[in-house]
Amino acid sequence: MANLERVSFGSKLGVILATAGSAVGLGNVWRFPYMTGQNGGAVFILIYVGCVLLLGIPCMISEFIIGRHAQANTARAYIKVGGRRNPLSLIGYMSVLTGFLITGYYAVVSGWCLQYIYASLLGHLNGDPEYFMNYFEAFSQDPVKPIFWTVLILFATFLIIEHGVRDGIERASKLLMPTLFILLLIIVGASCMLPNAKSGVEFLFKPDWSMINGDVFLGALGQSFYSMSIAMGCICTYASYFAKHTNLTASAIQIGVIDSIVAILAGLMIFPAAFSVGVNPDSGPSLIFITLPNVFQQAFSDLPVVGYIISLMFYLLLSLAALTSLMSLHEVSTSFFQEELRITRKSAALIVTISCCVIGAFCSLSLGPTGQFMQFLGKSLFDLFDFVTGQIFLPVVGFLTCILIGWFVPHKLVRDEFTNYGTLRVQHYFHVYLFLVKYVCPICILFIFLHQLGLL
Repeated sequence: MANLERVSFGSKLGVILATAGSAVGLGNVWRFPYMTGQNGGAVFILIYVGCVLLLGIPCMISEFIIGRHAQANTARAYIKVGGRRNPLSLIGYMSVLTGFLITGYYAVVSGWCLQYIYASLLGHLNGDPEYFMNYFEAFSQDPVKPIFWTVLILFATFLIIEHGVRDGIERASKLLMPTLFILLLIIVGASCMLPNAKSGVEFLFKPDWSMINGDVFLGALGQSFYSMSIAMGCICTYASYFAKHTNLTASAIQIGVIDSIVAILAGLMIFPAAFSVGVNPDSGPSLIFITLPNVFQQAFSDLPVVGYIISLMFYLLLSLAALTSLMSLHEVSTSFFQEELRITRKSAALIVTISCCVIGAFCSLSLGPTGQFMQFLGKSLFDLFDFVTGQIFLPVVGFLTCILIGWFVPHKLVRDEFTNYGTLRVQHYFHVYLFLVKYVCPICILFIFLHQLGLL
């Protein structure tokens, strides 16, 4: 029988970097910039920061409370905190399932980033916009290459996870997160020195108040919810490794600040370069794999070696961001299987890795010529996983978590965890937090849910 003794992170820095690594991913470096571009730039950023404060941080603290109090995998943690007789306690299982499914198809996109590193090294990312569009379509529909990269990045994640919390996750986070920041700052510096980069900076920091409308608010709400890895089981699982003296409120605020800074730096990395070469900032989801390679090539046309290095660094940055998020997603399921099946961590991690390789392979194949046989409800398997997890499971889990903490879990338990049993001087903030979790957060998440389904 496996040794199931609970371990914890070895340092405060490890807590912050590992949990920030969970939150910082492609949602910050890819989704945030194109959402900002489509929603008016600076206005969207200001609303987004407000949404992080009102929605992201309180939801994160709620998952912290559940995870640290229970000291167990996410499914078992919800039952311990909510009670076995409370049907809402079962949402822990839904959270684990959500993280598991996201791991499978998120690894496909993460694998695409590895392919672009490889292509950058070989100098294949050269040509006009049509070339990049054809390149991405040909690669993403290939029956072999995307699966190879998906398996490779999942195997790299497995090698980290199997070494445990301190020697695996914490050690990797202490290496990957600073490297990610250094790469990000270098590319931001290069981008901001380009001709006409000032226009891109103004787009990010000079609000155009005429752009404010309901869609911008709802878009910012949704982005704040997803970019902080709420309701995927990651935050709750990592919190189960927190020491009892960890300040949950301070940790959530620090992670929210890091998450927002990375997102804004990603905008500073992309928009000055885009404006420099006259590319529309609202290019949408294609920004990362079709538009940006052409942007970097044009922006540094006089210095092709610099353009080559920046392009390579950019996709290395994306891969690191993807890997830090994959680590946390993988750990959700690994922790679940290890504790529920009472097996070794290595065996649990291997089950998750192999299962997600299979899921990723089918998701990848659904985007190619064989995709016609993998259509469900008019969507490819890849798009179906994205829709079900992102637009249904995540809002439902987030909404019910707030209801559970705000209305069903004894307030004394919540207060004790929030204040570290009265040892922290944050008692006067507790009622503000409880009000947000009971009323504001559920309403915000409900709006996000209805908006995504086209009902609002």
